[in-house]
Amino acid sequence: MNDTMKILLNLRSLRVVCRDIELSDLKDALDKLTLVVNEIFEESEKKEKEDAERLEKLEQYRLMLAEDGIELHELSSIITEKKTKRTPRPAKYKFNDENGNERTWTGQGRMPKIIKELLEQGYSLEDLEI
Repeated sequence: MNDTMKILLNLRSLRVVCRDIELSDLKDALDKLTLVVNEIFEESEKKEKEDAERLEKLEQYRLMLAEDGIELHELSSIITEKKTKRTPRPAKYKFNDENGNERTWTGQGRMPKIIKELLEQGYSLEDLEI
């Protein structure tokens, strides 16, 4: 909490600070503070009203589902169906690893260390294409 809020929320501190301020300035500050408080209050009421309307709609939907004999878990299972995975990318390059095993690379992601070494030795990616 900052110092301004500590003063505003403590009556004794507020009285001490306000002694040195002219009455016209205090009235102006009060008007502005009242305006801000009213705006925040109206926003809060608006949000509460929207939340109440939303809950009322949800209850209406729940009753409609119950009338049709549909249970909530049945509806949620339709909504949360798993997405299908895309097919893996086909390999573009073929090379042999340190152990002599044939390996492949799609050309996506990090280049394998062995391919980097081959490129440094003078090979090109075209030489490794499948």
